[in-house]
Amino acid sequence: MSTDTRYIPLLGRVLIAAIYLLSGFGKLTAPAATAGYIASAGLPLPMLGVIIAIGVELGGGILLVLGYQTRLVAVVMAVFTVATAVFFHNNFADQNMMIHFLKNIAMTGGLLQVVAFGAGSLSLDALLGRKKALATA
Repeated sequence: MSTDTRYIPLLGRVLIAAIYLLSGFGKLTAPAATAGYIASAGLPLPMLGVIIAIGVELGGGILLVLGYQTRLVAVVMAVFTVATAVFFHNNFADQNMMIHFLKNIAMTGGLLQVVAFGAGSLSLDALLGRKKALATA
């Protein structure tokens, strides 16, 4: 990758991760409210849902920014994001919910791009790959 475009995958990862990091932090600071919202959607074990959501959003967001296990992390986040759209943004008669649903689908598209093309050269995946290649050479 040329030096003038090697920053683009990093920027993309940071921009995708931003919404997850903010959302995860919000859930971390108000777990009871999040559990109530999950329960109101009729899902079982709301506190487990809170823990999973915080793990995916904060943990996944951090790993995405760092570019570590990026393809796997992006798959998990994509599945989580589609599930969130289906369970929480499914009232298509409400224009706001439709917009949130489509936002989640667009975010999933960005994550699938990461799955397809990887983290890029400015990532822990690339750094660890270079170290592994040097060790086997």
